[in-house]
Amino acid sequence: MILPKKRDPRFITIRRGGTLQDADHHLLAMWAADCAQHVLHLFEEIHPNDERPRRAIEAARDWAQGRITMSQSKAAGGHAMASARNLKGASRYVAYAAGQAGVVAHVAAHELGAAAYAIKAMCETAPNGRFEEYGRIECEWQRAQLPIEIRDLVLDDQKMRNEICWFVFNC
Repeated sequence: MILPKKRDPRFITIRRGGTLQDADHHLLAMWAADCAQHVLHLFEEIHPNDERPRRAIEAARDWAQGRITMSQSKAAGGHAMASARNLKGASRYVAYAAGQAGVVAHVAAHELGAAAYAIKAMCETAPNGRFEEYGRIECEWQRAQLPIEIRDLVLDDQKMRNEICWFVFNC
């Protein structure tokens, strides 16, 4: 579970009673897509014929750029998460990261799920128990990609939800 029990109004769009501007919602989707894209190779190396995670990442970007509907991006995200069901290790987490990126169009707070699962995917690849190091490196990479407009929002969200996101944001 990566979503809090009580929804943060900063991740709810203005038209639904929150404070999130559409432009920032789109930036969250793009950042989530970047996080998932960064680890996508870990999935595609093992499952080259399964395009569902790649399609979810593309859908997140397409939604953010107004090329597809929220429902289309959400559906692509669901398909990517379905691809994870019978998998283990890094490829499972990559599929979840891609799926979370795809559903950011529906619920902006899934942006942190994409980032957390991408970090977990990298930790799975760590040799000789270097999980924390690999996680920290990925977390730092993700933070370096954050657009300034949403940086404080995401960093605060990481602090607030770090516990329910497996403490992967301790970087």
